Amino acid sequence: MGRRRKTEKDEVLIDLVETRDSAQSFLEKNQFKVLGGIGLIALLIGALVAYFLLYKTPRESKAMSAMYKAEQQFDRDSFALALENPGGGFDGFLDIIDNYNGTKAANLSKYYAGISYLNLGLFDPAIEYLEGFRAKGDLLPITKLGALGDAYSEKGEFDQALSFYQKAANTASNDLLTPYYLKKLALLYEKQGDKENAAKYFNRIKEEFPESEEGSQIDKYLARY
Repeated sequence: MGRRRKTEKDEVLIDLVETRDSAQSFLEKNQFKVLGGIGLIALLIGALVAYFLLYKTPRESKAMSAMYKAEQQFDRDSFALALENPGGGFDGFLDIIDNYNGTKAANLSKYYAGISYLNLGLFDPAIEYLEGFRAKGDLLPITKLGALGDAYSEKGEFDQALSFYQKAANTASNDLLTPYYLKKLALLYEKQGDKENAAKYFNRIKEEFPESEEGSQIDKYLARY
């Protein structure tokens, strides 16, 4: 009887056996390294879970609770009190930034602090805190950029102000905020004698946001050109 030809199926089976044997040999020779690696991964996962459950989450919760009184004072336009001494033993925004660094509350407090300093006429610290604020969502990136435009405009740094107003108007399309900052942009161009750009942005309000508050009054501005 002749020898049976080795089929493709036989070769596959041989390859599988060789792979299994190689893997088994590797595990036997390196079992302590493999087990050590698995143990290290498990340890890291456990440490991360403990960090979030025992430290980060409770700290985030505590920081948000600490903001309560400062937010109240901010809503009352008591900006100086909101920054440093909101009362009742609560932290002001500046203390929350220092004491809860890395939390969402500390990040949001930078925005509150920036707006508070802006309203107090202290434009350099307003810019510092607003630039440090990590803005997310639909509205906060626009209001952050617009507030920076306001701060630079108040300082008389109009090129910087124009840049931030442009960013605020182009970051996202929002029926309330976008025409508001387009109007500020147009008025600042007008103040600098740049009628072409002023008309450009007034016309954009008319075309894109005719139903907005700014759009309802836009013709009186366009009548100047």
